[in-house]
Amino acid sequence: QLLESGGGLVQAGGSLRLSCAVVDRAMPDIVAMGWYRQAPGSQRELVATTAESGSTYVVSVKGRFTISRDNTKNMIYLKISDLKPEDTAVYYCNAGLHYADERGTVTVWGQGILVTVSS
Repeated sequence: QLLESGGGLVQAGGSLRLSCAVVDRAMPDIVAMGWYRQAPGSQRELVATTAESGSTYVVSVKGRFTISRDNTKNMIYLKISDLKPEDTAVYYCNAGLHYADERGTVTVWGQGILVTVSS
């Protein structure tokens, strides 16, 4: 299960950090993760991913968004700077979790968290 936090109402130009906790007693390894967002009336889009091979960002957020992880806490983060009204959306974290048992690697989603940027 992924639990997101850190959203809310922010003025344009401001910053915030979204957090995503991997809540699972089995303590799976995080093999890949990403943040998606869905603006009103739009499809869900991928904004940032990270894996051992590196991180990628959609062009519209490059230089403003930073994805990171803390394996010791099983946390995933998205730092957003210089927020723009067009960043208003529900943000979802997504992770590939690897279990040592027969489940192997599974993909899970957070419930989504709203970020609203006022102009």
